Amino acid sequence: MMLVMALAGIGLGVWQVQRRAWKHAVIEAVETRSKGRPVEAPGPEQWPDLSAERDAYRRVTLTGTFLHDRETLVQAVTDLGGGYWVLTPLEGKTFTVLVNRGFVPSSRRTGASRQAGNADGPVRVTGLLRITEPDGGFLRSNDAAEGKWYSRDVAAISAAKGISRPAPYFIDADTTANPGGYPVGGLTVVRFSDNHLVYALTWFALAIGCVWGAIMIWRRQ
Repeated sequence: MMLVMALAGIGLGVWQVQRRAWKHAVIEAVETRSKGRPVEAPGPEQWPDLSAERDAYRRVTLTGTFLHDRETLVQAVTDLGGGYWVLTPLEGKTFTVLVNRGFVPSSRRTGASRQAGNADGPVRVTGLLRITEPDGGFLRSNDAAEGKWYSRDVAAISAAKGISRPAPYFIDADTTANPGGYPVGGLTVVRFSDNHLVYALTWFALAIGCVWGAIMIWRRQ
């Protein structure tokens, strides 16, 4: 029994080593995409092939007109404190993208309190492509009827706001300052947990312990 547990521990340790190599490759790819030259935001013909592994955090750019009357506030906690992400539809020629224009504190949650930052007419936005966040946040479900949002659920927000031709992703705007200072963009956190080495060492240690235990039992018998 102890030897079986030892083999299982070795197997799990090797699996964690493989997971660590995979995670490092993902981190390197995201770093490259997020700092690369921006490309045009994917259009409808490219949507079926979008994937988190290949496209998340890619720098993209898009020209359109903001629909400020359909913005959505999503609760957020950032380095600037608690408040909201301001998600505003950017209507292009053939499709519309939800743009996370950045963070605002509770005192600036209304559009009237930051009117200077709500540009009229065509604008060009550059930022990071993000994959939709369905359902809600930790222990909190989105409530479209009450207008309470805890995650950037593209499909649900688009439906609630009556957005036509919505893209299946959103864009985190870059650090380009908005007039009046709000919303504050460029706060995307690109961070991945990387505990696989600790897990691997733990499993290997348990495997060694099981081998030692098996030897002790064999000697006693």
